[in-house]
Amino acid sequence: MNKFLKILFSILLVLLFETSISYSEETKIKIGVLVPLSGENASLGKQILNSIRMALVDIKNNDIEIYPKDTKSNPDVTLSSALEFEKMEISLVIGPVFHKNLLFLDKVKNITFLSLTNKTLDLPKNIISSGINSSSQLNTIKKFLEKSEIKKTIFLIPNLNYDSEIKKGIKESKIKFFRKYNYDIDPTKLTKQIEKITNYGIRKQNLLDEISRVENSDHPNKEKIIENLEKKYTLGNVKFDSVIITDFDESLKSVVTSLLYTDVSPKNKYIITLNQWFDESLLKEKNLQPIYYPSINKQNLDEFNDKFFKKFSYKPSYLSLLSYDLIGLIYYLSLKNEDLEISKSFKTQNIFKGKIGVFEIRDNKINHQLNFYEVKDGRLKEIF
Repeated sequence: MNKFLKILFSILLVLLFETSISYSEETKIKIGVLVPLSGENASLGKQILNSIRMALVDIKNNDIEIYPKDTKSNPDVTLSSALEFEKMEISLVIGPVFHKNLLFLDKVKNITFLSLTNKTLDLPKNIISSGINSSSQLNTIKKFLEKSEIKKTIFLIPNLNYDSEIKKGIKESKIKFFRKYNYDIDPTKLTKQIEKITNYGIRKQNLLDEISRVENSDHPNKEKIIENLEKKYTLGNVKFDSVIITDFDESLKSVVTSLLYTDVSPKNKYIITLNQWFDESLLKEKNLQPIYYPSINKQNLDEFNDKFFKKFSYKPSYLSLLSYDLIGLIYYLSLKNEDLEISKSFKTQNIFKGKIGVFEIRDNKINHQLNFYEVKDGRLKEIF
């Protein structure tokens, strides 16, 4: 009898152990990671992978497992890696990084991809754009315009491959504007276009006409009046009170410089642009200031960069912070939607607060509630 009980007890232990293992495996959240791990963008892929691993350590949860695969920044390789994930029954993937690598992923029906791209046009239903998209930025700019009671805004949009994204963002944000202009980034053409937009020729002629009129007048203080007029570049105001320039780097600086040339100064008109990722070169260009833009929270970014540097001894890109937050978001959704498959949670509306700021999942994209900054007198100031 004792022998029988021992055998029965052993069988029960084995069954209990196997059930425990099975249950543990079922509760694991398997996440694929599609990033460039070889080729010219390998360093970026490594940064993203390191930030994901850092996030896993920080949330102190062993239920999330990651499975990295290389895209080689190639759409065909990306598809091949994604199909391997599908065979592994992985239903949620962080990546790819670049929009071009989304090309064939609509063929992988059983996976939801959290792409790091900020482009949102023509995305397949299984792709969720998680980058800082134009709608998020323009919603933040809209908030600033309303708080500052700015009424007449013009948009300056470069003739580049992202102009359709900007126009979509304008439409979705329902931002009010006075006029919208496209411009050529070629400096030889740009200045002439800005002259036309600002009515520079007419305002310049107004000044010359006024000087001539005073010279021919009998005004007792005409010498003083003429002296003051000759200090001006134009006479007469433009029909807008703010300019939103949807550009970056040197091209952005060229547009502001052209505005200065046509006597439209940042000191008199609001110069607003898109997320500049705290470009330090803007701090040095005091003649272009003040200039305003939306961005992620600077303090959170600095803290993340410091932490990352201490761990890996090099500075990360902003995409590293984005991928770090995605792990936190996945973990949050796994706790909030216990009865729902985690990949399906991204199809429902959710709000999550991460390092970047507040995420809002809606319509196959992640919108971000951003902060707003002013660069003035060589310093960066948070407006809200």
